Amino acid sequence: MLKSPLAGLAVLALVAGIFATSFFTFSNESLLINLMAFLALAQGINLLYGFTGYMPFGYVGFFGTGAYGCALTILFLHWNPIAAVVAGGLSAVVLGVILVPLLRLEGAYFGIASLAAAQAAYEIISNPNLTSITQGPYGINLGAVYAPTTGYWTMLGVLLFTTAIAAYFRISRFGLSLMAIRDNSNSAATAGVNVLRGRLIAWLLSCFIGGLAGGAFAWNISFFYPQSVFALTLSIFPIVFAVFGGVGTVIGPLIGAGLLYGLYDAVGVANPEYFQLLYGLLIVALLLFMPGGLVSLAKKVRIHVF
Repeated sequence: MLKSPLAGLAVLALVAGIFATSFFTFSNESLLINLMAFLALAQGINLLYGFTGYMPFGYVGFFGTGAYGCALTILFLHWNPIAAVVAGGLSAVVLGVILVPLLRLEGAYFGIASLAAAQAAYEIISNPNLTSITQGPYGINLGAVYAPTTGYWTMLGVLLFTTAIAAYFRISRFGLSLMAIRDNSNSAATAGVNVLRGRLIAWLLSCFIGGLAGGAFAWNISFFYPQSVFALTLSIFPIVFAVFGGVGTVIGPLIGAGLLYGLYDAVGVANPEYFQLLYGLLIVALLLFMPGGLVSLAKKVRIHVF
């Protein structure tokens, strides 16, 4: 059964209201930007894993590519930073097109191959022989175009766009066809679903979102190194956030990222060893008792989750 578009509008309004209000009432702007970036990444992974079943362990490759695509567009082409963020998203799409053959793989093979591709992208960008283009391992400085207020609203725009795409997947027949592909691609093909087209669209949209988040993040922090935008945690954290909240929904990744990133900020920064223990226990408990994520609790009492 298709969901009502009003539910999607309500979620978008709630997300916009929370972060718009927080901008004026919460002093730690950096924390909010990081949270929005993780929310967008969690939704980007949700589009791919939640609706097609492909788990991209190397999703950070699109984030890092987007960060550098945005930065190099600003430095060499002197584009407006907002346009450069879009260029970062498109650069991640180009990488996604190159990696389309990975969609022939399934399960752990796809996940490991995507991780290897992300590592390859990192090695290319951090190559000292490319210092004249990418600055190699020495980092990129975007301080000349640093604009914290505009950068904040741009990151919020990326998050809202990402959430809108997830909502479309949730309410549309296209999203239903993707879930049919996820559950049984052979049966979906027999029923007339274009399996290749559906997977390709979801894959490239997921790449685009990862690149947009990377571009907006690069502009907001203004100075970064390759290892900071290709860090493996930028794949692992969003995956855990999405699965913890519940994939295949719109609010699941938002809830998961909000709760776990809040926990990380409260415990993990000052006491990383305790956070890792608590994180591990939460994941084990989730897999044992709530494999469908937190949203499965609502489903058990017959509450429809969007």
